[in-house]
Amino acid sequence: MSGHVNGIAKAAAEAVLRDRMRIAAIDMQPAVSDALDAWIADQPDPKPTRREAIRHALTDWLIGQGYVRHREDPEGAN
Repeated sequence: MSGHVNGIAKAAAEAVLRDRMRIAAIDMQPAVSDALDAWIADQPDPKPTRREAIRHALTDWLIGQGYVRHREDPEGAN
């Protein structure tokens, strides 16, 4: 399942980096949308919204790519 969420995050990150917009609408293939909904269903209550889930996936992907500092790494070591 995490592969689908990573795909969502990558697509969203590319859109944000390309457009530099605060708000972006993205189109998702049905399989990706279904995977996102499955990930949300697997989360503990209260369940994240789709917007929160995409924001979470995007943030994690950007941290992993080195574009954003890890929340627990204020010195920028990671």
